[in-house]
Amino acid sequence: MNLIQNLTSKQLRQAVSLKDKIQSLERKLGRILGSRTKSVPEVEPKRKRKMSAAGRARIVAAQKARWAKVKGKKSPPKTVKKAKRKMSAAARAKISAVAKKRWAKAKAEGKKRL
Repeated sequence: MNLIQNLTSKQLRQAVSLKDKIQSLERKLGRILGSRTKSVPEVEPKRKRKMSAAGRARIVAAQKARWAKVKGKKSPPKTVKKAKRKMSAAARAKISAVAKKRWAKAKAEGKKRL
C-alpha cells in the first residue's frame, strides 16, 4: 500500500491502463482457447461492520443481566441428612442369633465334606 501512495498521478493512470489492457488480453485469450482464464481479482477493502450505540448498549445491558443472574445465585440449600434409624437391642440380638445359627450350620456342613 505504501508504494501506491508514493506514485504520481501520471504513474497511477499508466498502471490503470496497463491493468485494463491485461484484462482485455485475458478475455481475448479466453475466447481463443474456449475457456475463461482466471484473471486477478480486484481486491476490495474489507468493510467494518458498524453498530449503533443503542445496539451496543442493548448488548451490554443483556450481558450484564446474564452475569448478574449467574453471580446472584447462591449455592443451593444443603439437604438435611435424615437421622439414621437405630435398631433396638432386642432386634439386634435376634438378628445376631439367627446369623450365628446360620454360620454354625454352614461350618457343620463344611466339616462333613472333608
